[in-house]
Amino acid sequence: MSVINDSVKVKGSGAFLVNGEIRDTSPVTKEEGIKGTMAYGILKEHNLSDNMDKLNIRFDCLTSHDITYVGIIQTLRASGIERFPVPYVLTNCHNSLCAVGGTINEDDHVFGLTAAKKYGGVYVPPHQAVIHQYAREMLAGCGKMILGSDSHTRYGAIGTMAMGEGGGELVKQLLSQTYDIQRPEVVAIYLKGEPSFGVGPQDVALALIGKLFADGTVKNRVMEFVGPGVSKLSMDFRIGVDVMTTETTCLSSIWVTDEKTEEFLAAHNRAGDYKKLTPEENAYYDEVVEVDLGLIRPMIAMPFHPSNAYAIDEVNANLGDILHDVEERAKVSFGDRVQVDLTKKVRNGKLYVDQGIIAGCAGGGFENLCAAADILDGADIGADEFTMSVYPASMPIYAELIKNGAMMKFVDAGVVIKTCFCGPCFGAGDTPSNNAFSIRHSTRNFPNREGSKVQNGQIASVALMDARSIAATAANKGCLTGADKLDVKIGEYKYFFDSSIYEKRVFDSKGKADDSQEIVLGPNIKDWPNMVPLTENLLLRVASVIHDPVTTTDELIPSGETSSFRSNPLGLAEFTLSRKDPEYVGRAKEIRGYEEAREKGADAFEETKKSAEDLQKAWDVIGQNFEGVSMENTGIGSCIYAVKPGDGSAREQAASCQKVLGGWANIANEYATKRYRSNLINWGMIPFVIDKGELPFDILDYIFLPDVRKAVADKADRFKAYALTADGIKEFELSTGDMTDHEREIILEGCLINFNRKNK
Repeated sequence: MSVINDSVKVKGSGAFLVNGEIRDTSPVTKEEGIKGTMAYGILKEHNLSDNMDKLNIRFDCLTSHDITYVGIIQTLRASGIERFPVPYVLTNCHNSLCAVGGTINEDDHVFGLTAAKKYGGVYVPPHQAVIHQYAREMLAGCGKMILGSDSHTRYGAIGTMAMGEGGGELVKQLLSQTYDIQRPEVVAIYLKGEPSFGVGPQDVALALIGKLFADGTVKNRVMEFVGPGVSKLSMDFRIGVDVMTTETTCLSSIWVTDEKTEEFLAAHNRAGDYKKLTPEENAYYDEVVEVDLGLIRPMIAMPFHPSNAYAIDEVNANLGDILHDVEERAKVSFGDRVQVDLTKKVRNGKLYVDQGIIAGCAGGGFENLCAAADILDGADIGADEFTMSVYPASMPIYAELIKNGAMMKFVDAGVVIKTCFCGPCFGAGDTPSNNAFSIRHSTRNFPNREGSKVQNGQIASVALMDARSIAATAANKGCLTGADKLDVKIGEYKYFFDSSIYEKRVFDSKGKADDSQEIVLGPNIKDWPNMVPLTENLLLRVASVIHDPVTTTDELIPSGETSSFRSNPLGLAEFTLSRKDPEYVGRAKEIRGYEEAREKGADAFEETKKSAEDLQKAWDVIGQNFEGVSMENTGIGSCIYAVKPGDGSAREQAASCQKVLGGWANIANEYATKRYRSNLINWGMIPFVIDKGELPFDILDYIFLPDVRKAVADKADRFKAYALTADGIKEFELSTGDMTDHEREIILEGCLINFNRKNK
């Protein structure tokens, strides 16, 4: 961690930006200085409330891809949508291969195209562009705000405050509702110096993540990039750093804009979208992170998290200790179900990897691929175990790489060129062999995110690196090598954007809806099941207990081949927690059966209790200790406990799958991201928080919450709860933290769909 600690320093307190420098004092007050950040100005322009502490945000544009847009549009259809009131772009970069599930994936694409026609949207066909590259090229502009149903919705380098959220938040925007949040704090990311040879944007990003993630320095805050170092970075470099800010758990990001930003927009035929953004003099920041770009070296994030970051030199110098640490981390996530053995990758004191991938919104940019091609020019990756693939982020980039010769450099080196596809980032493309070690310029390296299945005895490991060092490693036939170690020349190439590529293939309604268009529904596309409003009391049964320090959305609902079922709520739910707790689905279904019997009436419920000894015992204990509790006023559902759930993806299915299986709550010590907590609320699940310490309950125990509906309606943030255990009743307390009135109404109605039906 020495390179990280030397290059990234957290001040530990707020400060002012005065004459371009960080100062503890200023001629203005903190309250006035807060108004001087770029973030404050953009939020103010998009806030519909008269209170800058409680924001009601309306976004300029929305984006989704083919894992998320079907569920969003199905929710909208259930809510009575007639047209999209703001530009809404539907891209197809996740289910692009159509390789799993028969016609399922392409059926989703046809659904998306017909929805874009009917409601007035934009449809980007498969293999044309990954979602974020299309947004950079065609949508982002200075001072704008964009909301996307993908966690890496980050366009701050182009002057756009962008946020990734679950589908429910996009539904609200498309129904002319607002994004309601407390005004976020703003952290200055003060860049100075300039990168040394061989250092790319992923290296800078990993240094930031390695320093900021664990301590929550920027959690739910806005990262505002300022300082003299910004001007030393190209636009592609800034974009490459910016997209990875998601992994710090920040809310959003914004960068100062300059002539390079102006040139970027002009090159994409959108010069009118440029305006200069810079903090006002004496702007105040709630925290300051100083980054010396010149001290950063080629980096690697070892498995199984982007924050597990080191300089490549540090790894090569301490292979035994660091590889052992990774293997110990694996035991926390996998127990004894699989064996991670990376020490076998060490030969003659050097670490050899099996695969290199440069792909997606983080790695597939023009400059990254040109640099990698130059490093591989005249080399070859060999004919042994090591393989390498590259995925350009858009067809305009792909075309330019053909024209400037970069593609032939890759082909001559033995690299495979693939299409504009996000698959390697989430386990739907280039899945490695069992116990293989892959290095990737992509966004995440969570457990199993590369596509292996622990439940089937499979495991592979992914480390994140910059395209330049991946190419250097490939040139050394898989021997881990930083790009700074090679004597090569990396050229500078001008990018020429060809808009005609999109004009020929992208459907753009220009905002005009076509009422006569029928939505085409494939056989896998299903409506959401019925969900009941919150009952007066709740009886929860704990269906899973997860003690890992962090639980990712990939563990809550796996990515990869399961994406084919994202348009089928009940079908997808079968995979919930399958790689973390394979018994969860069966437990949740059993508990859901209790609730289904309750909803059918007294006879069905009595019959169910006779065959369910656990339910009968719990019901008897409640009846003996609480007055007024009845079958009619007490809902029965499942819940999970996890220490810190929700790190990673914005996919709402991490919550909706629990809901359709009968889930009514999560209990956590804290939530890793705002977006996961929002997803729970939008699906009518209460995001409870419990203080750290010994749990008063265990798996399969019941938890009774009397008068829970009244407490939510009365805006309580503390709830009395009772664990029904083998040792008797244990009273304890849960909380929810701040919730908006809108969020409470959604909880009371049972989910966002019910809320919208009631209020349309």
